[in-house]
Amino acid sequence: MRLDKYLKVSRLIKRRSVANDACDSERVTVNGREAKACYQVKIGDVIEISFGNRLLKVEVMAVDENAKKTEAPAMYREL
Repeated sequence: MRLDKYLKVSRLIKRRSVANDACDSERVTVNGREAKACYQVKIGDVIEISFGNRLLKVEVMAVDENAKKTEAPAMYREL
């Protein structure tokens, strides 16, 4: 699954277009490297998202194309 879609489906970012913009502006890294929106997310990847002065670091636990709101938090684990 693409990184921008994963961020949206897991509800780490509300909209896919916002996730795409975050990737383009180099505010998202995967496994310590800047990642483009087209990066293919795999289980075990560590994603870091910079929200202003706040840094969110999560590990990918599951990759589901269609996750309900209640299932979304199970897709990642905060580090």
